[in-house]
Amino acid sequence: MAKFPEPPPAEILARTAPEIRHLPVGETLWRLYFRGGRHPTFWNHLRGFGPTGSRFDHQLPPPRLQERHVLYCAAQGPTCLAEVFQDTRVIDRTAHDPWLVAFELLQPLNLLDLTGVWPTRAGASMALNTGPRPRARRWAQAIYAAYEEVQGLYYPSSMHGNRPAVVLWERGTWAVPPLPVFHRPLLDPALLPVLSRVARDLGYGLV
Repeated sequence: MAKFPEPPPAEILARTAPEIRHLPVGETLWRLYFRGGRHPTFWNHLRGFGPTGSRFDHQLPPPRLQERHVLYCAAQGPTCLAEVFQDTRVIDRTAHDPWLVAFELLQPLNLLDLTGVWPTRAGASMALNTGPRPRARRWAQAIYAAYEEVQGLYYPSSMHGNRPAVVLWERGTWAVPPLPVFHRPLLDPALLPVLSRVARDLGYGLV
């Protein structure tokens, strides 16, 4: 059997009990976003256009503005840096005006846990987190349809030593607070020592 097959139909997938990771009120999540460039956004904005090339976009093709929204974040700031800058392996503090933000959940979140054995029980494997992204997106679409209580995914970052990463779907929008607890541009001089250390740890460049 293939380690990373196509997902089963949602009604079949629903027969496999989900493994839920509960994030409590007050849990801190981090996000890196861009205020400039072709697609500027805000720190608490969930993206409605999709699917894009991101791994767990649950929007249905073809790419367009939809009612399904998505936001990618992580349990630690360095994980955001590792993920966002993985293509170039360079932490660019200026291009598109990147900002690092942290926020505390207003409400608990129920996320499907992809860090344990659920992928195997569902007929896939941990390749769900590292394999071809188009297929991973089809799994995200099937998961969304199969488990109405699931508000997103809790998965291991393949770029930062399997540290926790989160994709939040519009079902959990109400957990995002109106104000963050940390919010600074990467160009902030106070962040330079931290960014230098993260770049060194990851083997990334820093400009």
